[in-house]
Amino acid sequence: MKTGSNENAAKGITLFVAATASFATTFMGSSINIALPSIDSEFTLDAVMLSWIATSYLLAAAIFLVPFGRIADIHGRKKIFAYGIILYTISSLLSAFSPSAIILICLRVLQGLGGAMIYCTGIAMVASAFPLGERGKALGITVATTYLGLSLGPVLGGLLTEHFGWRSIFLVVVPLGVAVIIAVLWKMKKDWADARGEKFDLAGSIILSLALITVMYGLSLLPSTSGFWLVSIGVVGIAIFTWWEMKAQSPVLNVGLFSSNAVFGFSNLTALLHYSATFAVIFFLSLYLQYIKGLSPGYAGLVLVSQPIVMAVFSPAAGRLSDRVDPRWVASAGMALTTIGIGLLHLLNEKTPLNFIIPVLALVGLGAALFSSPNTNAVMSSIDEKLYGVASATLATLRQIGHMTSMGIAMMLLSMYVGKAQIIPENYCLFLESMKMAFLIFTVLCFIGILTSLARGKTLR
Repeated sequence: MKTGSNENAAKGITLFVAATASFATTFMGSSINIALPSIDSEFTLDAVMLSWIATSYLLAAAIFLVPFGRIADIHGRKKIFAYGIILYTISSLLSAFSPSAIILICLRVLQGLGGAMIYCTGIAMVASAFPLGERGKALGITVATTYLGLSLGPVLGGLLTEHFGWRSIFLVVVPLGVAVIIAVLWKMKKDWADARGEKFDLAGSIILSLALITVMYGLSLLPSTSGFWLVSIGVVGIAIFTWWEMKAQSPVLNVGLFSSNAVFGFSNLTALLHYSATFAVIFFLSLYLQYIKGLSPGYAGLVLVSQPIVMAVFSPAAGRLSDRVDPRWVASAGMALTTIGIGLLHLLNEKTPLNFIIPVLALVGLGAALFSSPNTNAVMSSIDEKLYGVASATLATLRQIGHMTSMGIAMMLLSMYVGKAQIIPENYCLFLESMKMAFLIFTVLCFIGILTSLARGKTLR
């Protein structure tokens, strides 16, 4: 009886630290989006430079996710998670006192490094702590707290920005970080290192990191010639990384899983398409509501909350459903709803009423809820336990690459339509054109995602 009680307590602590960290990191991300116009007002940034406030974090996280996922499998997921939450908390505190945009961007890079250590271990710890029959529910709760962070970010972030300034949003996550640090160091007894003793592939990690840096930075420079060259070089680097990993004895990423395991491969590909199509939606709408519609940060946040609050409400149910129904069908239905919702956002103009925008955002949120938990459950249920860290890191890396791709598309379109200029009334029509084109591209990506989700086949049970 006591053993069962201890096991339940251990599972509860694991779920608490993973869920709270997920909440804190996503809260920060969505708060930053709503605060961008205020940051622009203080530092006077052009449209592309302004987007780097969000993009720098994504780039750093994408670079380090897979290497830290492998390190966590070898040396312990709890240990890497603890280092990550400590770094994230300290960099958040320092960001609140940034004297310039450059320093803020540098600190956002440090946040991204800490975030990578959190992302690659959080889901893996939950998957390790909970047995198969309970895993979908636990993952659903973790995803729900992620979306709760996304939900409260626009509202609280908008109110904080409006009444206390944008710097306050960095301060509010510090107590959460401290609470997680205490729980990890003093309450979590168990660690997971299912690949202990295996070697770390340093060369492969360096190749992947350089390739991702080149691709992501190149995306930010498009449509310039240098941007195309950098993206091309980065793609070649990813091909070299794939070749290297296929012959490595202890690969940092088991690329063979993508070809030998259809569920794993197509689930990750669909996740990449989903995140590539959805992340920049809030970025664009935050600017649209404040610049075009003239809303305050707090009011804009209340409008934007309609998407993530629906995600938070329905994610646990979607996770439980995927324990009973093949995740393929639930996730594919979610992709279909997301496709319809983003397609409707393509219709936005300067006169679009809020009573159209809010229900459409709720529809996108419902689609995301039905997709994310079941898709994560499909990924983690398709591989052996010793690969949980790498699988979690792979899924998180593709999420970050998807976010980065989404922002890359946004930066490219802003560069094409607005150029190196601030978003001022004279440029509002150009901004609207860039936003509408982005939503059209995102709709196409979501439609392709429906096909790849269906193609994954039946998840093994």
